[in-house]
Amino acid sequence: MRVDYGPLLDALRGVRWPARRAVAAAPSGAHRSRQRGTAGEFTEYRLYRQGDDPRALDWKLLARSDRAFVRLSDDRALLATWIVLDGSASMDFPAASGMSKWRMACAVAVGLAAVAHASGDPVGVMALHADGVLRMPPRTRRGTVREIARALDTLRPGGTSALAPALMQVPVSARCVLVTDSLGDHEATIRNASVLAAGGAMLECVHIVARDELALPEEVVRAQDPEDAAVSRVTSVDVRTGYATRFAAFRAQVRDQWRALGAGYTEVVTDVAAARAVRAVVAGLALS
Repeated sequence: MRVDYGPLLDALRGVRWPARRAVAAAPSGAHRSRQRGTAGEFTEYRLYRQGDDPRALDWKLLARSDRAFVRLSDDRALLATWIVLDGSASMDFPAASGMSKWRMACAVAVGLAAVAHASGDPVGVMALHADGVLRMPPRTRRGTVREIARALDTLRPGGTSALAPALMQVPVSARCVLVTDSLGDHEATIRNASVLAAGGAMLECVHIVARDELALPEEVVRAQDPEDAAVSRVTSVDVRTGYATRFAAFRAQVRDQWRALGAGYTEVVTDVAAARAVRAVVAGLALS
């Protein structure tokens, strides 16, 4: 199904996505680099030392003070961004209100790709889906966001593909954004994410939750696990009460696990406007 992302992209014009911390040495770009130099954004002076590049001398300051100083700056670097989408069967939840979880995940992915690309950063996608894995390496070329949008439109969620192995394909020098409902191999995903975090990767989790998942329906229904047909349960008043408590505790656990890794975490409910969700992820703010 072809989705019109035009209004979403229009709503995100001018939004930028600063890195949460200094970026490792990389080609020149928009983010503050760990590498210190004498080009880029001025930060401070330092007394001239033998071996310094004479071109870095501040000649005006030398004339005024009779002391030789060099201008130091934070170099700017690119930050490759990988957006990893969970397209397992649970993401095909048919929401009665708002988007389905999969459509919200795709909209957030396209929006984040547009924001990263607008900063000059290479952006790519890895999407698990019913028929396998889509892998589009990060690129900066014109048309990259449209290519990502078109590719995601051709996919359908399904199956039980594991996210954890996909994370290990992301370089530790990148920003890795995982868009998921956290209902699959969550614990294994957290373990692999901790490896990425230890290596220096910048992690973001966008936790997609359907509005209809927050409370079970009042009528008696049989709920079945979309990824394991053998798991099902008939609802009742007691089941509904226990479900709400357990689901809230699960979401809090997911949030705390990602934040313990130093990662960004944003819960996105499917009836929220996609542009608002993207802005919250970029700003590191919670959606109320």
